[in-house]
Amino acid sequence: MAMNQDFTAVMKDMMGAFPVDTGAMEDVYKNTAALNEKLSNVALSAAEKSAEVSGKWTKETLDKLSGMSQAKADPADYAKAVTDFASASAEVAAENMAAFAEIAKKVQMETVELMMSAGKDLGEEASAAVKKATADVTTAAKKAAAK
Repeated sequence: MAMNQDFTAVMKDMMGAFPVDTGAMEDVYKNTAALNEKLSNVALSAAEKSAEVSGKWTKETLDKLSGMSQAKADPADYAKAVTDFASASAEVAAENMAAFAEIAKKVQMETVELMMSAGKDLGEEASAAVKKATADVTTAAKKAAAK
């Protein structure tokens, strides 16, 4: 009866001949965590600014509504109050939409800057990792050939 060969020792020797640098994976993890932190800060800052704009807009609208809700002596004054409210609301809406657009523009610019920086860093790290891996494999191959 034929005996199956145990490849455990062969695999250990082979894996030992081609070392794996776990430090590179740790660096990738750390860099990814740092990038995620920066992106989170951008998003949270934008959310905070958006909440401020929304709160301001709501307060201004309520202030204008309180003026409109006051009793008037002449029925024509009600029409004028509604017209004034609509005009003021449109003006405030335009201002606030511009504020939201500025927030979005800032988020977009910061995100693009972060992603470009991360891409540059990843390219440099990948190049260094490939050079190191090539050197390690070449050394391992020379050692294996020398045996």
